[in-house]
Amino acid sequence: MSQPKLIPDHFDFVATVPQWQRIEGSTQLAREFIFKDFKGAFQFMTLSANFAEEINHHPDWSNTWNKVSVRLSTHSMKTLTELDIAMACAMDRFALQV
Repeated sequence: MSQPKLIPDHFDFVATVPQWQRIEGSTQLAREFIFKDFKGAFQFMTLSANFAEEINHHPDWSNTWNKVSVRLSTHSMKTLTELDIAMACAMDRFALQV
């Protein structure tokens, strides 16, 4: 399996993943998703988990009732890569579906 592509230095995070925060001093993107209830949060996590398996890139996340806190990073490369952006964009889409 080939290594994912690094994100270029000039990459515009705000334009591409505006609801995500780049954690200062780290190689992570973070976002908290809030849903109507636990069922919505779980549906979101199921969609996200299936996509994560497809691209073999898994989020660090936690769930408390209607909230899902997510951190993305490509741990094997110790930086953010195209996989993190793909996962963030997919999760944004999935959040709108539930």
